[in-house]
Amino acid sequence: MQGPFKRGGQQKPMGEINVVPFIDVMLVLLVIFMITAPMLNQGVDVELPQVNSEPIESQDDSDPIIISIDREGAYHISLGDEATQVSLDEITSRVNAILGQRPDTPVMVRGDQSVAYGEVVVLMSTLQRSGVANVGLISEPPRNE
Repeated sequence: MQGPFKRGGQQKPMGEINVVPFIDVMLVLLVIFMITAPMLNQGVDVELPQVNSEPIESQDDSDPIIISIDREGAYHISLGDEATQVSLDEITSRVNAILGQRPDTPVMVRGDQSVAYGEVVVLMSTLQRSGVANVGLISEPPRNE
């Protein structure tokens, strides 16, 4: 009786590793990452105005406070990776809380190009009342089409 585990004179132990299950797992993970990667788009969908300008050099490595106005006029505040929708009244308290802990944090405004200029001015006035001395405006370099 010769079975697969019998050590006869003719059968040698198999010294190869079967990589087919490993390849199957890798392909499944690849498909999962390809499906979930577009869903991880973080931040607020804002179509920035396109202008030619030099980038501002950051003096420190801290994340700036970014306040965005989307095309519907909703305000979003983000520090790092998470963005939360806030009202104009909440911006003052949130910015004051962040600047109370880290006073050197830069403040930037991202305004959609379709938002009225007056809404950006109202936001900047609100930031000025909350004690922000300098506000940066974020734009996008022009696309060469």
